[in-house]
Amino acid sequence: MHAELDILEAKIRQVAELCHTLRQDNIALRQQLLAAQQDNKQLTTRLEAAKTRLQALLETLPEDV
Repeated sequence: MHAELDILEAKIRQVAELCHTLRQDNIALRQQLLAAQQDNKQLTTRLEAAKTRLQALLETLPEDV
């Protein structure tokens, strides 16, 4: 009976450690996602600015006659 309790205790400890590891991974992934979302927002803003500049440049070009 004592051996069975030791095995159960070891398994519970493993589950607890895995839970802790998964929580840390989850936090890291959330931080990575936030950084990627911020990068995406910044790149979208830069793309929109480039489109605006390009459109303004195209409007200054003479049309073919």
